[in-house]
Amino acid sequence: MQILCFEDSRVEQLCPIVHARPAYAITCASFRLLDWLKTLASESATGAKVCQIQGLIREYLLPIQEADHGLQAPAKELPEGEDVLLVNARLVPSVQTYETLKKVLKAGETASVLGKDNGVDTELLVAFISAADIAKLNGSAASDATQTPLARLEQLARDNVSSRFTLKAFQWPHEVVSSHMDAMNGSVNYRIEHGDYTQREDGVFVRPGVSIGEYGSIHTSGGAIVLEEDVRVGPFCFLEGPLHAGHSTRVIEHSAIKDGVSLGHTVKIGGEVEASVIEAYTNKQHHGFLGHSYLGSWINLGAGTCNSDLKNTYGKINIEYGDRKMATGMQFLGCVMGDYSKSAINTGIFTGKVIGVCSMLYGFVTSNVPSYVNYARLFGQTSLLPPDVMINTQARMFARRKVEQRQCDMDLIQAMYDRTESERETSDQLAL
Repeated sequence: MQILCFEDSRVEQLCPIVHARPAYAITCASFRLLDWLKTLASESATGAKVCQIQGLIREYLLPIQEADHGLQAPAKELPEGEDVLLVNARLVPSVQTYETLKKVLKAGETASVLGKDNGVDTELLVAFISAADIAKLNGSAASDATQTPLARLEQLARDNVSSRFTLKAFQWPHEVVSSHMDAMNGSVNYRIEHGDYTQREDGVFVRPGVSIGEYGSIHTSGGAIVLEEDVRVGPFCFLEGPLHAGHSTRVIEHSAIKDGVSLGHTVKIGGEVEASVIEAYTNKQHHGFLGHSYLGSWINLGAGTCNSDLKNTYGKINIEYGDRKMATGMQFLGCVMGDYSKSAINTGIFTGKVIGVCSMLYGFVTSNVPSYVNYARLFGQTSLLPPDVMINTQARMFARRKVEQRQCDMDLIQAMYDRTESERETSDQLAL
């Protein structure tokens, strides 16, 4: 069997989160969709037959896909003699999604699940297509050979819609935060049930190399705490579950981590953090508040950086994506920040703000920030941040973490700059 994880046209709505990663690599409630697909593949493999995962994603990310995720792009021809599971890369990576995918496979018949937009079936979310039906498609004289393999499979999938299965996919970046809160307890419980952890104390599960400093205050009535290999927690920390920390993460002394936080591997975290997703290699190690937010990788928040996640009116929060303003239905929502962005000391980020990749923030962030911008609006100094500056910054950051800077990493910085030009052209933040 082949698992083909594909990005559709709606993936661009998830920017800036997906500028630097395939949609299947978004972390939500401590898991990525890719993690669940790998688990599914390992369970589906029988004997010497290997279940292969392939990624059909935006072309500029193909080198990153191969280098960081170990996936290849699919062949240009439909597979012969194999079942195919089509999976939309925007699926929410929850335990519920994983269980539904298992049910689709167990049914063993050509069937698909479509997402709904205003009650109308639109987007293909998942489809199981049998080898027999693929053979019929390949041999059909009516089949349009000019269509891509994915388009031909999608057409077949839409003819075999099943109402037995329901799935949820991300449409907009803020939904990563809301879905994270919904799925967090289920995710940490799954880890405990299926992982090789030692229960250090009631509700606290650890792997080898974990250290927790003295005088901590640990609370697990709201959910469990799961700490991966070599996580270090300093003294005088407040930890509240559900909480997951990836391997080699460091929690700075006097930190308060609470209300559902997912930390990627090799993260440095400090101050007060709640209900947030933080991807690998990001630093927020000084005092300051971060709440109900998503931070990409290789971000650094300066000391005293805070974000607001609640309006003074206590009302529901609206958010803007480009020229589109929408109601989130969320009372608590902080910021969404793309990879490689930084904040100076004492930066204040207003409620529900979207910050692009590779931008630098100073002072008060009262509006959305495009990618590759020095944002010092408070001081009247907002300007362009060239990609060569970010490539050099990337090299210094990588060296500090003993990570090799590869050609694909440098190419990614340039590619993201080219792709985000329209953000800067339509923004009123630049005085160029």
